[in-house]
Amino acid sequence: MSIDRSIAQHYAHGDLERAILDALVAMGKDPDRLTIEDLAPVDEFHVGGRAATAEFFEKLGLKSGMHVLDIGSGLGGPARFAARALGCQVTGIDLTPEYVEVANALARRVGLDKRVSYVCGSAVDLPFPDGSFDAAYMLHVGMNIEDKAKLMGEARRVLKPGAAFGIYDVMRTGDGDLAFPVPWARSIKTSFVVRPGAYHRRLDCAGFDIQHERNRGKYAIEFFHAMRARIVAQGTPALGIHIVMGKDFQDKTGNLLANLERGLIAPVEMIGRAR
Repeated sequence: MSIDRSIAQHYAHGDLERAILDALVAMGKDPDRLTIEDLAPVDEFHVGGRAATAEFFEKLGLKSGMHVLDIGSGLGGPARFAARALGCQVTGIDLTPEYVEVANALARRVGLDKRVSYVCGSAVDLPFPDGSFDAAYMLHVGMNIEDKAKLMGEARRVLKPGAAFGIYDVMRTGDGDLAFPVPWARSIKTSFVVRPGAYHRRLDCAGFDIQHERNRGKYAIEFFHAMRARIVAQGTPALGIHIVMGKDFQDKTGNLLANLERGLIAPVEMIGRAR
């Protein structure tokens, strides 16, 4: 089995849209009258969720009228937020067919299908012409991509000169074996976590100047401890990332937190500017 297929199968659920809609109904929501805020607990599959997205997009400088590329768009929550809150036109691309189908369906349900669209494809072989986008970003995506040079090269190719490219990935910050499974991989076979320096080199070679970088390790640890405390106090919510991660949600998040606390990894923000 190819690595791409293994990664797509890792994220596949089987009946994800129905699971999300059932959870929304259990919360008293009408599936035909949804907002992006209703979906936020489940469609932001990265450390910090919607709050982290909003803060990152502010640093990225997204503005109304921009055509933005979401690389590894998942269920499409960040793209819908960029469209609704910031007035952007967003195209998302993801390797997992089910994610693309659900992302488009949810966009229709919140009335954003004219502002956002999602296609199935690879981040290292983007199906877009040169210079198509005013900005691009990826949120917790590079951990599944071995060829970082091709990833950065493709991002630079489809961006206009001067465009911003935002990265919010889990990166290596210490030596030692990672505990698996984690949210992005069941084993090291499909996990390609590297140090920030590797990103620096690949971004520079691809034609980007790094303008912002921030380690969010402490923030991530606090985020997961707060999430655990809420679950202990209130129980598992009807709608949340646990639906996307499946039955081993606790193992994945527990191992992620352990890896963070051991100093082996941390989420890191980077923003490059296309030369």
